[in-house]
Amino acid sequence: MTSVLGLPLPHGWSSSPLKHVTTALNRGSAPIYVEDGPVHAVSQAANQPGGLDWSRTRFHAYSGDPRKLKGYLQPGDVIINSTGTGTLGRVGQFLSSPDGSPCMADGHVTIARADLRDLHPRFAYYWLASRPFQEYVYAALVVGATNQIELNRERLGEAPVPLPPLDEQRRIADFLDVETSHIDRIVAAREAQKSILKERELSLISETLSGGESPQGSRSTGMPWLPAIPADWKIGPVYAYFSTELGKMLNAERATGDRQRPYLRNANIHWYEIDVSDMATMSFDASETRRYSVAPGDLLVCEGGAGVAEAAVWNGEISGCYYQKSLHRVRRVGPVPVEWLMYWLRLAKHVGVFQADGNIATIPHLTGEQLREYRIPIPPDGDLRVAALNREVSDLLSLVGRLDQAQALLAARRQVLITAAVTGQLDVTTARPAHDRDL
Repeated sequence: MTSVLGLPLPHGWSSSPLKHVTTALNRGSAPIYVEDGPVHAVSQAANQPGGLDWSRTRFHAYSGDPRKLKGYLQPGDVIINSTGTGTLGRVGQFLSSPDGSPCMADGHVTIARADLRDLHPRFAYYWLASRPFQEYVYAALVVGATNQIELNRERLGEAPVPLPPLDEQRRIADFLDVETSHIDRIVAAREAQKSILKERELSLISETLSGGESPQGSRSTGMPWLPAIPADWKIGPVYAYFSTELGKMLNAERATGDRQRPYLRNANIHWYEIDVSDMATMSFDASETRRYSVAPGDLLVCEGGAGVAEAAVWNGEISGCYYQKSLHRVRRVGPVPVEWLMYWLRLAKHVGVFQADGNIATIPHLTGEQLREYRIPIPPDGDLRVAALNREVSDLLSLVGRLDQAQALLAARRQVLITAAVTGQLDVTTARPAHDRDL
Protein backbone atom coordinates (compact mmCIF):
# COMPACT_ATOMS: atom_id res chain seq x y z
CA MET A 1 0.00 0.00 0.00
CA THR A 2 1.29 3.44 -0.93
CA SER A 3 1.67 5.94 1.91
CA VAL A 4 2.73 9.58 2.27
CA LEU A 5 4.22 10.94 5.49
CA GLY A 6 3.00 7.83 7.28
CA LEU A 7 -0.57 8.19 5.98
CA PRO A 8 -1.92 5.28 3.88
CA LEU A 9 -3.32 6.22 0.48
CA PRO A 10 -6.27 4.60 -1.31
CA HIS A 11 -5.85 1.98 -4.00
CA GLY A 12 -5.05 3.61 -7.33
CA TRP A 13 -3.22 6.56 -5.79
CA SER A 14 0.51 7.04 -6.17
CA SER A 15 3.02 9.56 -4.85
CA SER A 16 5.92 11.53 -6.22
CA PRO A 17 8.57 14.02 -5.08
CA LEU A 18 7.34 17.58 -5.55
CA LYS A 19 10.15 18.38 -8.00
CA HIS A 20 8.88 15.68 -10.37
CA VAL A 21 5.35 17.11 -10.60
CA THR A 22 6.22 20.81 -10.92
CA THR A 23 7.58 22.77 -13.86
CA ALA A 24 9.02 25.45 -11.57
CA LEU A 25 10.16 25.22 -7.96
CA ASN A 26 12.25 28.25 -7.09
CA ARG A 27 12.48 31.44 -5.08
CA GLY A 28 11.55 34.82 -6.50
CA SER A 29 14.01 37.71 -6.74
CA ALA A 30 14.74 40.88 -4.79
CA PRO A 31 12.60 43.75 -6.10
CA ILE A 32 13.69 47.32 -6.71
CA TYR A 33 10.90 49.03 -4.82
CA VAL A 34 9.25 52.13 -6.22
CA GLU A 35 6.18 54.16 -5.21
CA ASP A 36 4.33 53.10 -8.33
CA GLY A 37 5.43 50.71 -11.04
CA PRO A 38 4.44 48.17 -13.65
CA VAL A 39 4.88 45.01 -11.55
CA HIS A 40 3.39 43.99 -8.18
CA ALA A 41 5.98 42.44 -5.83
CA VAL A 42 4.40 39.77 -3.61
CA SER A 43 6.19 39.31 -0.29
CA GLN A 44 5.71 37.03 2.71
CA ALA A 45 3.74 39.81 4.40
CA ALA A 46 1.24 39.78 1.54
CA ASN A 47 0.79 36.00 1.78
CA GLN A 48 -1.68 35.88 4.66
CA PRO A 49 -3.66 32.90 6.03
CA GLY A 50 -6.85 34.33 4.55
CA GLY A 51 -5.35 34.78 1.08
CA LEU A 52 -3.16 37.33 -0.68
CA ASP A 53 -3.44 40.77 0.91
CA TRP A 54 -2.84 43.16 -1.98
CA SER A 55 -2.62 46.16 0.34
CA ARG A 56 0.69 44.69 1.57
CA THR A 57 2.25 44.39 -1.86
CA ARG A 58 4.61 46.97 -3.30
CA PHE A 59 5.84 47.77 -6.80
CA HIS A 60 8.96 46.68 -8.65
CA ALA A 61 10.74 48.97 -11.10
CA TYR A 62 11.08 47.02 -14.33
CA SER A 63 11.07 47.62 -18.05
CA GLY A 64 10.74 44.84 -20.56
CA ASP A 65 8.82 41.59 -20.74
CA PRO A 66 7.72 40.76 -17.15
CA ARG A 67 7.46 37.08 -18.08
CA LYS A 68 11.25 36.99 -18.11
CA LEU A 69 11.43 38.05 -14.46
CA LYS A 70 12.75 35.51 -12.00
CA GLY A 71 9.77 34.98 -9.75
CA TYR A 72 7.16 35.91 -12.38
CA LEU A 73 3.82 34.57 -11.19
CA GLN A 74 1.37 32.65 -13.36
CA PRO A 75 -2.26 31.85 -12.49
CA GLY A 76 -2.40 28.76 -10.29
CA ASP A 77 1.11 29.14 -8.85
CA VAL A 78 1.37 28.03 -5.24
CA ILE A 79 3.51 30.38 -3.16
CA ILE A 80 5.25 29.32 0.04
CA ASN A 81 6.77 31.67 2.61
CA SER A 82 10.35 30.52 2.96
CA THR A 83 12.11 32.45 5.76
CA GLY A 84 11.57 33.38 9.40
CA THR A 85 9.88 31.85 12.42
CA GLY A 86 6.14 32.34 12.47
CA THR A 87 5.63 32.79 8.74
CA LEU A 88 7.77 30.07 7.15
CA GLY A 89 5.68 27.40 5.42
CA ARG A 90 2.58 29.55 5.01
CA VAL A 91 0.95 28.62 1.71
CA GLY A 92 -1.06 30.76 -0.68
CA GLN A 93 -2.08 30.65 -4.30
CA PHE A 94 -1.79 33.29 -6.98
CA LEU A 95 -4.74 33.55 -9.33
CA SER A 96 -4.55 37.10 -10.68
CA SER A 97 -3.79 40.64 -9.54
CA PRO A 98 -6.69 42.96 -8.69
CA ASP A 99 -5.79 45.37 -11.51
CA GLY A 100 -4.55 42.84 -14.06
CA SER A 101 -0.91 43.96 -13.71
CA PRO A 102 1.88 41.36 -13.84
CA CYS A 103 3.21 40.07 -10.53
CA MET A 104 6.41 38.60 -9.16
CA ALA A 105 7.40 36.86 -5.93
CA ASP A 106 10.23 38.34 -3.92
CA GLY A 107 13.29 36.39 -2.78
CA HIS A 108 11.69 35.16 0.46
CA VAL A 109 8.87 33.35 -1.35
CA THR A 110 9.09 30.00 -3.16
CA ILE A 111 6.97 29.35 -6.25
CA ALA A 112 5.65 25.83 -6.90
CA ARG A 113 4.13 25.60 -10.39
CA ALA A 114 2.16 22.40 -10.95
CA ASP A 115 2.89 20.27 -14.01
CA LEU A 116 -0.64 20.01 -15.37
CA ARG A 117 0.04 16.57 -16.79
CA ASP A 118 0.35 15.15 -13.26
CA LEU A 119 -0.82 17.69 -10.68
CA HIS A 120 -3.88 19.91 -10.41
CA PRO A 121 -2.84 23.39 -9.06
CA ARG A 122 -5.65 23.57 -6.47
CA PHE A 123 -4.95 20.04 -5.26
CA ALA A 124 -1.30 21.02 -4.91
CA TYR A 125 -2.31 24.08 -2.88
CA TYR A 126 -4.47 22.05 -0.51
CA TRP A 127 -1.83 19.35 -0.02
CA LEU A 128 0.90 21.88 0.76
CA ALA A 129 -1.46 23.68 3.17
CA SER A 130 -2.52 20.46 4.92
CA ARG A 131 -1.50 19.74 8.49
CA PRO A 132 0.70 16.69 7.67
CA PHE A 133 2.71 18.68 5.15
CA GLN A 134 2.97 21.75 7.39
CA GLU A 135 4.28 19.57 10.22
CA TYR A 136 6.72 17.98 7.78
CA VAL A 137 8.01 21.44 6.80
CA TYR A 138 9.32 22.12 10.31
CA ALA A 139 10.37 18.53 10.94
CA ALA A 140 12.42 17.98 7.78
CA LEU A 141 12.62 20.95 5.40
CA VAL A 142 13.90 23.81 7.56
CA VAL A 143 17.55 24.82 7.92
CA GLY A 144 19.12 27.47 10.16
CA ALA A 145 18.36 28.51 13.71
CA THR A 146 16.00 30.88 15.56
CA ASN A 147 14.67 33.66 13.33
CA GLN A 148 17.23 32.88 10.61
CA ILE A 149 15.50 29.68 9.54
CA GLU A 150 14.63 29.12 5.91
CA LEU A 151 13.04 26.54 3.67
CA ASN A 152 15.62 24.34 1.97
CA ARG A 153 14.80 24.17 -1.75
CA GLU A 154 16.46 20.80 -2.35
CA ARG A 155 14.62 19.18 0.56
CA LEU A 156 11.38 20.78 -0.57
CA GLY A 157 11.87 19.26 -4.00
CA GLU A 158 12.12 15.81 -2.44
CA ALA A 159 8.95 16.29 -0.36
CA PRO A 160 6.27 13.71 -1.20
CA VAL A 161 2.99 14.57 -2.90
CA PRO A 162 0.01 12.16 -2.99
CA LEU A 163 -1.25 11.69 -6.54
CA PRO A 164 -4.79 10.48 -7.17
CA PRO A 165 -5.81 10.35 -10.84
CA LEU A 166 -6.15 13.86 -12.26
CA ASP A 167 -9.95 13.68 -12.47
CA GLU A 168 -10.07 12.77 -8.79
CA GLN A 169 -7.64 15.57 -7.93
CA ARG A 170 -10.02 17.96 -9.64
CA ARG A 171 -13.03 16.59 -7.76
CA ILE A 172 -11.18 16.87 -4.44
CA ALA A 173 -10.13 20.45 -5.22
CA ASP A 174 -13.66 21.42 -6.26
CA PHE A 175 -15.08 19.85 -3.11
CA LEU A 176 -12.60 21.66 -0.87
CA ASP A 177 -13.19 24.96 -2.67
CA VAL A 178 -16.89 24.73 -1.73
CA GLU A 179 -16.33 23.45 1.80
CA THR A 180 -13.56 25.86 2.78
CA SER A 181 -15.44 28.80 1.24
CA HIS A 182 -18.40 27.95 3.46
CA ILE A 183 -16.16 27.82 6.53
CA ASP A 184 -14.41 31.02 5.52
CA ARG A 185 -17.73 32.84 5.24
CA ILE A 186 -18.59 31.82 8.80
CA VAL A 187 -15.14 32.91 9.97
CA ALA A 188 -15.59 36.28 8.27
CA ALA A 189 -19.01 36.73 9.89
CA ARG A 190 -17.56 36.02 13.33
CA GLU A 191 -14.69 38.41 12.70
CA ALA A 192 -17.31 41.04 11.86
CA GLN A 193 -19.00 40.29 15.17
CA LYS A 194 -15.67 40.75 16.96
CA SER A 195 -15.22 44.11 15.22
CA ILE A 196 -18.65 45.21 16.42
CA LEU A 197 -17.76 44.19 19.98
CA LYS A 198 -14.50 46.15 19.74
CA GLU A 199 -16.40 49.21 18.54
CA ARG A 200 -18.78 48.80 21.47
CA GLU A 201 -15.84 48.53 23.88
CA LEU A 202 -14.31 51.76 22.58
CA SER A 203 -17.69 53.47 22.63
CA LEU A 204 -18.20 52.53 26.30
CA ILE A 205 -14.73 53.82 27.16
CA SER A 206 -15.36 57.08 25.34
CA GLU A 207 -18.71 57.55 27.07
CA THR A 208 -17.16 56.91 30.48
CA LEU A 209 -14.14 59.16 29.96
CA SER A 210 -16.32 62.00 28.69
CA GLY A 211 -18.99 61.73 31.37
CA GLY A 212 -21.60 59.92 29.34
CA GLU A 213 -24.55 62.02 28.27
CA SER A 214 -23.67 65.59 27.36
CA PRO A 215 -24.45 67.73 30.41
CA GLN A 216 -25.82 71.25 30.25
CA GLY A 217 -22.61 72.59 31.71
CA SER A 218 -19.48 71.24 30.06
CA ARG A 219 -15.89 72.25 29.54
CA SER A 220 -13.46 71.71 26.70
CA THR A 221 -10.61 69.24 27.10
CA GLY A 222 -8.51 70.42 24.18
CA MET A 223 -8.55 66.83 22.87
CA PRO A 224 -10.39 66.56 19.51
CA TRP A 225 -11.11 62.88 20.14
CA LEU A 226 -12.53 63.58 23.62
CA PRO A 227 -13.73 67.17 23.21
CA ALA A 228 -15.84 67.86 26.31
CA ILE A 229 -16.36 66.71 29.90
CA PRO A 230 -18.76 67.79 32.67
CA ALA A 231 -18.02 71.21 34.11
CA ASP A 232 -17.37 69.82 37.61
CA TRP A 233 -14.61 67.48 36.38
CA LYS A 234 -10.94 68.38 36.56
CA ILE A 235 -8.27 68.16 33.86
CA GLY A 236 -4.68 67.64 34.89
CA PRO A 237 -1.39 65.94 34.06
CA VAL A 238 -0.89 62.28 34.76
CA TYR A 239 1.83 63.05 37.32
CA ALA A 240 -0.71 64.86 39.53
CA TYR A 241 -2.73 61.67 40.02
CA PHE A 242 -0.30 58.78 39.53
CA SER A 243 3.33 57.95 40.22
CA THR A 244 5.18 56.49 37.22
CA GLU A 245 8.54 54.71 37.07
CA LEU A 246 10.47 52.94 34.32
CA GLY A 247 11.91 49.52 35.12
CA LYS A 248 15.48 48.26 35.30
CA MET A 249 17.80 48.24 32.30
CA LEU A 250 18.83 44.76 31.17
CA ASN A 251 22.47 43.95 30.38
CA ALA A 252 24.56 40.79 30.06
CA GLU A 253 25.92 40.98 33.61
CA ARG A 254 22.47 41.30 35.14
CA ALA A 255 21.11 38.51 32.97
CA THR A 256 23.63 36.05 34.42
CA GLY A 257 24.28 37.48 37.91
CA ASP A 258 23.18 36.27 41.33
CA ARG A 259 19.67 36.78 42.74
CA GLN A 260 17.90 35.97 39.48
CA ARG A 261 14.27 37.04 39.67
CA PRO A 262 11.42 36.93 37.12
CA TYR A 263 10.62 40.21 35.42
CA LEU A 264 7.97 41.57 33.07
CA ARG A 265 8.76 43.02 29.65
CA ASN A 266 6.82 44.36 26.67
CA ALA A 267 6.07 40.87 25.36
CA ASN A 268 4.16 40.03 28.55
CA ILE A 269 1.79 43.01 28.44
CA HIS A 270 -1.36 43.15 26.31
CA TRP A 271 -4.55 45.15 26.67
CA TYR A 272 -6.18 44.12 29.96
CA GLU A 273 -4.04 41.02 30.47
CA ILE A 274 -0.54 40.00 31.52
CA ASP A 275 0.91 36.76 30.12
CA VAL A 276 3.26 35.09 32.62
CA SER A 277 3.75 31.90 30.58
CA ASP A 278 7.11 33.13 29.23
CA MET A 279 9.01 35.01 31.91
CA ALA A 280 12.67 36.06 31.65
CA THR A 281 14.94 36.57 34.67
CA MET A 282 17.74 38.91 35.72
CA SER A 283 19.56 39.83 38.90
CA PHE A 284 17.96 42.27 41.33
CA ASP A 285 19.74 43.37 44.52
CA ALA A 286 17.84 43.51 47.78
CA SER A 287 18.12 47.29 47.62
CA GLU A 288 16.22 47.30 44.30
CA THR A 289 13.17 45.46 45.58
CA ARG A 290 11.12 48.55 46.33
CA ARG A 291 12.10 50.37 43.15
CA TYR A 292 11.67 47.61 40.59
CA SER A 293 9.16 45.14 42.04
CA VAL A 294 5.49 45.03 41.11
CA ALA A 295 2.61 44.79 43.54
CA PRO A 296 -1.05 43.88 43.03
CA GLY A 297 -2.88 46.92 41.69
CA ASP A 298 0.08 48.27 39.70
CA LEU A 299 -0.58 49.26 36.10
CA LEU A 300 2.10 48.15 33.61
CA VAL A 301 2.34 50.22 30.41
CA CYS A 302 4.44 49.37 27.34
CA GLU A 303 7.02 52.06 26.62
CA GLY A 304 7.68 51.36 22.94
CA GLY A 305 7.31 49.19 19.86
CA ALA A 306 4.16 47.95 18.16
CA GLY A 307 2.49 47.52 21.55
CA VAL A 308 3.28 51.05 22.72
CA ALA A 309 0.86 52.27 25.43
CA GLU A 310 -0.78 48.85 25.85
CA ALA A 311 -1.54 48.41 29.53
CA ALA A 312 -2.82 45.92 32.09
CA VAL A 313 -3.17 45.70 35.86
CA TRP A 314 -0.90 43.33 37.80
CA ASN A 315 -2.92 41.04 40.06
CA GLY A 316 -0.04 39.23 41.75
CA GLU A 317 -0.01 36.28 39.35
CA ILE A 318 3.41 35.22 40.68
CA SER A 319 5.31 36.34 43.78
CA GLY A 320 8.57 38.26 43.80
CA CYS A 321 8.12 39.74 40.31
CA TYR A 322 9.94 42.75 38.84
CA TYR A 323 9.79 44.78 35.65
CA GLN A 324 12.19 45.88 32.90
CA LYS A 325 12.90 49.36 31.53
CA SER A 326 10.63 48.74 28.54
CA LEU A 327 7.67 49.15 30.90
CA HIS A 328 6.22 51.95 33.01
CA ARG A 329 4.90 51.03 36.44
CA VAL A 330 1.97 53.26 37.41
CA ARG A 331 0.58 53.59 40.95
CA ARG A 332 -2.37 55.53 42.23
CA VAL A 333 -1.73 58.65 44.31
CA GLY A 334 -4.92 60.56 43.52
CA PRO A 335 -8.71 60.27 43.33
CA VAL A 336 -8.97 57.81 40.41
CA PRO A 337 -7.84 54.16 40.11
CA VAL A 338 -5.11 53.10 37.67
CA GLU A 339 -7.73 51.55 35.38
CA TRP A 340 -8.93 55.07 34.59
CA LEU A 341 -5.55 55.80 33.00
CA MET A 342 -5.55 52.37 31.31
CA TYR A 343 -8.83 53.15 29.59
CA TRP A 344 -7.60 56.61 28.61
CA LEU A 345 -4.52 55.00 27.03
CA ARG A 346 -6.74 52.48 25.24
CA LEU A 347 -8.84 55.18 23.60
CA ALA A 348 -5.86 57.46 22.95
CA LYS A 349 -3.98 54.72 21.11
CA HIS A 350 -7.04 53.86 19.05
CA VAL A 351 -7.23 57.42 17.71
CA GLY A 352 -3.50 57.54 16.95
CA VAL A 353 -2.14 59.69 19.78
CA PHE A 354 1.02 57.56 20.11
CA GLN A 355 1.92 57.17 16.45
CA ALA A 356 5.50 58.19 15.68
CA ASP A 357 4.69 61.45 13.93
CA GLY A 358 3.11 59.49 11.09
CA ASN A 359 6.46 57.94 10.17
CA ILE A 360 5.91 54.18 9.95
CA ALA A 361 9.69 53.62 9.79
CA THR A 362 10.07 55.09 13.29
CA ILE A 363 9.52 52.90 16.33
CA PRO A 364 6.99 54.70 18.53
CA HIS A 365 7.93 55.44 22.13
CA LEU A 366 6.01 56.65 25.14
CA THR A 367 8.73 58.12 27.33
CA GLY A 368 8.35 58.64 31.05
CA GLU A 369 8.22 62.40 30.56
CA GLN A 370 5.56 62.14 27.86
CA LEU A 371 3.39 59.84 29.96
CA ARG A 372 3.59 62.09 33.02
CA GLU A 373 2.73 65.22 31.04
CA TYR A 374 -0.38 63.97 29.25
CA ARG A 375 -3.47 65.77 30.51
CA ILE A 376 -6.43 63.58 31.36
CA PRO A 377 -9.98 64.21 32.63
CA ILE A 378 -10.59 63.46 36.29
CA PRO A 379 -14.14 62.83 37.59
CA PRO A 380 -15.18 63.15 41.23
CA ASP A 381 -16.59 59.59 41.21
CA GLY A 382 -13.82 57.76 39.34
CA ASP A 383 -13.99 54.57 41.40
CA LEU A 384 -17.68 54.06 40.63
CA ARG A 385 -17.24 54.81 36.94
CA VAL A 386 -14.27 52.46 36.62
CA ALA A 387 -16.09 49.65 38.47
CA ALA A 388 -19.05 49.92 36.09
CA LEU A 389 -16.81 50.08 33.03
CA ASN A 390 -14.77 47.10 34.25
CA ARG A 391 -17.94 44.98 34.37
CA GLU A 392 -19.08 46.02 30.90
CA VAL A 393 -15.68 45.54 29.29
CA SER A 394 -15.27 42.17 31.03
CA ASP A 395 -18.59 41.01 29.56
CA LEU A 396 -17.51 42.11 26.08
CA LEU A 397 -14.14 40.38 26.40
CA SER A 398 -15.92 37.20 27.49
CA LEU A 399 -17.98 37.29 24.29
CA VAL A 400 -14.83 37.87 22.23
CA GLY A 401 -13.21 34.91 23.95
CA ARG A 402 -16.13 32.67 23.06
CA LEU A 403 -15.91 33.82 19.43
CA ASP A 404 -12.17 33.09 19.44
CA GLN A 405 -12.86 29.57 20.70
CA ALA A 406 -15.42 29.07 17.94
CA GLN A 407 -12.93 30.35 15.36
CA ALA A 408 -10.29 27.93 16.63
CA LEU A 409 -12.73 25.04 16.26
CA LEU A 410 -13.53 26.12 12.70
CA ALA A 411 -9.83 26.37 11.84
CA ALA A 412 -9.28 22.87 13.22
CA ARG A 413 -12.27 21.54 11.27
CA ARG A 414 -10.95 23.17 8.10
CA GLN A 415 -7.58 21.47 8.52
CA VAL A 416 -9.11 18.07 9.31
CA LEU A 417 -11.31 18.34 6.22
CA ILE A 418 -8.40 19.29 3.95
CA THR A 419 -6.16 16.54 5.32
CA ALA A 420 -8.86 13.88 5.00
CA ALA A 421 -9.66 14.88 1.42
CA VAL A 422 -6.10 15.13 0.06
CA THR A 423 -5.08 11.81 1.60
CA GLY A 424 -8.17 9.91 0.47
CA GLN A 425 -9.59 9.35 3.98
CA LEU A 426 -12.75 11.14 2.82
CA ASP A 427 -14.62 10.07 -0.30
CA VAL A 428 -15.67 13.43 -1.73
CA THR A 429 -18.16 11.80 -4.09
CA THR A 430 -20.33 10.66 -1.16
CA ALA A 431 -19.66 13.47 1.36
CA ARG A 432 -22.63 15.71 2.16
CA PRO A 433 -22.23 19.36 1.12
CA ALA A 434 -21.58 21.93 3.81
CA HIS A 435 -25.06 23.51 3.63
CA ASP A 436 -26.55 20.15 4.68
CA ARG A 437 -24.42 19.95 7.82
CA ASP A 438 -24.07 21.92 11.02
CA LEU A 439 -20.68 23.56 11.48
